[in-house]
Amino acid sequence: MRKLSQDKSFQLSILLTLLFFGTGIAFLFLGLANYSWILFVLLPIVLGISIGAMPNKKYLLWGSLITTVIFLVGMYIPGLSGLLCIVMALPLVVPLIFLGYIISHLTKKHKNIESTTNLPVLLLPLLPFIIAAPTEHFLNPNKKEIVEVRTEQVYNYTPEQVYDAIKSVDTLIAEKPYLMNFDLPIPVKCVLEKEAIGGLRTCYFKAGRLSNEDFGSGTIVEKITQLEKAKVLRMDVINYNLVGRKWIGFKEAIYYFDKVGKNSCKLTRITTYTSELTPRIYWEPLEKLGIRQEHEYVFSNLANDLKKKYGK
Repeated sequence: MRKLSQDKSFQLSILLTLLFFGTGIAFLFLGLANYSWILFVLLPIVLGISIGAMPNKKYLLWGSLITTVIFLVGMYIPGLSGLLCIVMALPLVVPLIFLGYIISHLTKKHKNIESTTNLPVLLLPLLPFIIAAPTEHFLNPNKKEIVEVRTEQVYNYTPEQVYDAIKSVDTLIAEKPYLMNFDLPIPVKCVLEKEAIGGLRTCYFKAGRLSNEDFGSGTIVEKITQLEKAKVLRMDVINYNLVGRKWIGFKEAIYYFDKVGKNSCKLTRITTYTSELTPRIYWEPLEKLGIRQEHEYVFSNLANDLKKKYGK
């Protein structure tokens, strides 16, 4: 352990990781970067290239990977990011650091380039990020993808009964899906102030089990734009406050109540949201998974409420 801590490459790998990721976070706070592939793909790769330029590969990757985990977890403690977001980012970031390292290693091998511990030289791979991040930010400001998530479930109750149970919910109590064991916001209750077009419906959330008390909690305020009792409840999201999730927004919430057979109802829940995260091929399936688990929790609670009220 002492030999490891005294190794110069190990020490430099820690310093470089802090400098590279620290620059990325600073750019976000200063409004010079987006939550894009430049942050999640380019930055880890150029970090790996820098680390691969150093000698003593036995220890340097350990220094970078350990520091990466500590750095991201450190963002969670003061509430700068959620634990779930960190867990989801690691499978993307860590392999890309390895990829950058391999690129650097192969370049040294085939081009006969010597390893170096010169810090200014090792910081040169950071320049592409420093140039690309603000360039993308100012050329594509606030670029957001609009995504729709649809969930359906059949209940052995009439559309009228399902509608009455879902329009306003005093307390949501159900078995929590596994993502809620991290910091996925947990719906607590939804209050319908006026059952008419223009009426407001406010949904309250609390933090997930592993979050601190306030992080991940908040509200979503919806305004009714279409209302046909026991047929459709359509709402625009006019305000939302989910702490720590600056990259995601909500646009619309829709419930469709379709009669199935004599006394059953197919409930369709549609959530329309916006996201700034790229690459979409990686983030979108994870975003949809999180929203579907919110739907699953609400639907499970609805089943409990219907059974308590109507006894089936």
